Amino acid sequence: MAKKASDHVKYYKNQGGPTIGTVSRNMIERDGLYFKDLDGSGEYKPFDDWRLPAKERAQAYVNVLTIDEKIAQLFISDWRMGKYPCGVEGHQVIFDESGILDDAQVHGKSIFGEQHLPGTTELIKDWFARHLILRANPTPDDLADWLNQLNAVAEECRHFVPVQVASNSRNENGEVVFGMNDAAGVFAAWPGTLGIAAAVRGSGIGLVDEFAGCIRREWDGAGLKKGYMYMADIISDPRWQRSYGTFGEDPELVCEIFSHLIPGIQGSDHGVTADGVAMTVKHFPGGGARENGFDPHYQMGQWNVYQTEGSLEKYHLPGFQTAVDCHASSIMPYYAKPSAEKSASQTDKNGSPMELKPYGFAYNKPFIDGLLRDQMGFEGYINSDTGIVHNMSWGVEMLDQPERIGFAVNQAGVDLISGLFDNQYGREAYDRGINGYYETHSVPEGFREEEIILTEEALNRAVTRTLTEMFALGMFENPYRDPKKAVEAASDQRDWAHAMDVHRKSVVLLKNDGTLPLCEEKLRQKKVYAECFYKDEQRAKQATEKLREKLADNNILLTESCEEAEYGILMLHPSSGEYFNATKGYLELDLCDGKEVSDVDMEGRPAGTTHRETTLSGAGRIREIADAIHKNGGKVIGNLNITLAWEVGNVEPCLDALTAGFDTEQPAVLDVIFGRFAPSGKLPVTLPRGDEVLAVDENGVCISPNDVPGYDKDRYMPKHLKDENGKAYAYRDTAGNYYELDFGLTYEGGSLKSVIL
Repeated sequence: MAKKASDHVKYYKNQGGPTIGTVSRNMIERDGLYFKDLDGSGEYKPFDDWRLPAKERAQAYVNVLTIDEKIAQLFISDWRMGKYPCGVEGHQVIFDESGILDDAQVHGKSIFGEQHLPGTTELIKDWFARHLILRANPTPDDLADWLNQLNAVAEECRHFVPVQVASNSRNENGEVVFGMNDAAGVFAAWPGTLGIAAAVRGSGIGLVDEFAGCIRREWDGAGLKKGYMYMADIISDPRWQRSYGTFGEDPELVCEIFSHLIPGIQGSDHGVTADGVAMTVKHFPGGGARENGFDPHYQMGQWNVYQTEGSLEKYHLPGFQTAVDCHASSIMPYYAKPSAEKSASQTDKNGSPMELKPYGFAYNKPFIDGLLRDQMGFEGYINSDTGIVHNMSWGVEMLDQPERIGFAVNQAGVDLISGLFDNQYGREAYDRGINGYYETHSVPEGFREEEIILTEEALNRAVTRTLTEMFALGMFENPYRDPKKAVEAASDQRDWAHAMDVHRKSVVLLKNDGTLPLCEEKLRQKKVYAECFYKDEQRAKQATEKLREKLADNNILLTESCEEAEYGILMLHPSSGEYFNATKGYLELDLCDGKEVSDVDMEGRPAGTTHRETTLSGAGRIREIADAIHKNGGKVIGNLNITLAWEVGNVEPCLDALTAGFDTEQPAVLDVIFGRFAPSGKLPVTLPRGDEVLAVDENGVCISPNDVPGYDKDRYMPKHLKDENGKAYAYRDTAGNYYELDFGLTYEGGSLKSVIL
């Protein structure tokens, strides 16, 4: 496709039907209507007819596609934009003639695997890849141009199947993290999902409708029709690093949020629509039941552990049942595998014992084909997590790559495999079923031949499901978008204003002795000391400078000496661990600097050796600053950014007031501190009391069960840890308040007159 597709789209309007968009595809006229010639035959076929149900069209069209075309549609992987760096060291972009696509070859290597890849045009035309993952953070018009160009190239193939690009969420504020939120700041930026949950707790579910509508309009406006979002997982072990991508620890709240989120994003309560965005809800059957927080991207985290009888059904499945009931288009199983040895009895939806086979959930037929489809009623498609065929093949390491593909698709019922474009391995899995391969090769012990090959029946089933989604989204009729309108959709100031309003509503007031709000009369002639704390000292220094500039611009009397300050404002942004990598020990939640903690062995047990961990550089200085200000008769206010359920015992006693945000914009936090907005947020997760309630014994068993959310852990805590109120797990501050699910103070009376912003 030499020309820029965005400038050459032709539109055919159907009265009472969809507008057809094409760059080069032939049109068929029938009954006074226009239809796109999908198979290139020049003849009307039922699958061309947009009047027919999406599933019926998909079932017909799958029989037209070749085996290799269908195998190519089993895989989805990262892809690069020519205008935006792809992250591969030394890669030199070779633009196609349109100046949009990168047609250079590249040798790609990541934690998910390694592969030599062609240029984009070859990938679409010769490899017939139709499912890509976007990691870059382009402008809306560049995104629309790129998506248009991909589909224009796809139209040049004999059989037209649109290119569907998926992305992780793009509408939350916070650090860009590969594999979670790959982009931020281009689309309207809301607080993190924990912040949305905090805001819902205090202000009602209606804000989720605004959030969902914003996503749908902005994504559809650019032609981005598939989201790897959102997480229905429940936080039950607070040391799970992906906690910040959830909506907290309460299954009831997660269900309520998803009952609004899915219809709002997908376009209806009965599935995707042409102006909707298809969702892939993750990570079935709940990733929160981590063994002491270990993440399954690495070996020690490969197990889901259910120590508590009935915890699977009670805590972890409800959010996914809501997703099924709301017709989520796709569901993503987690990497992990269940441990029968370490788990108590669990039941399925029928009350029967749940079979805990030691296979990663994408390979686990009892969970996918049995529980999710047969019992819960899921009708969409299964999209595996990234890398299951290569580096995260927990439980099926003894199978080779073609066998893993066959076992996932043919046996468990997976429809789309994320990681690499494993077309050759897929073809090998198919060929082994028809060429007598296992007459001369042994079937791995514990498996059957029919489980580890790829049959045409399984292949057709999988591709029919993904095609059904694209037909329902209207992508066969018109995958094209106007770049100018994409910019307009992402620039709608109403959405940005709604987002900022939810930032304010996400702030939780945890402690207040009357210091807040800092209204004008309190600040008159008072000196304020301000500092930001991060794990990275240089980042803390830069953030401190920006904070002080912001305060000075708003006529706050600043001092650089805490000894002469009458108020202190401390912004705390702790961080723990490194995504995709194991730590030497358990993920540290304490607000600490250089704390000596235990190493763990390869079984995840305390090793008897130690190392040092820092979550907040200079954490010890917080007490020194507070002591100096208190000596001067002043007051100290802290704000804690909650991405994990932090242990706050090293900091809270030093503070007179404490707020919490969840990747909340700083101006929103300052609105609360300075009285522009009365705090209304409520905690979506319980903050643990301290190391004593997360202690792990010599056998690797935690004193608080890994599979039970914080709000319910006291039911299982030993008596010697419980206080006079029968509480052991939640942190209790110096004012006597427990930082548990749903806790949050507000301002009682007093002026809310703003002195800032």
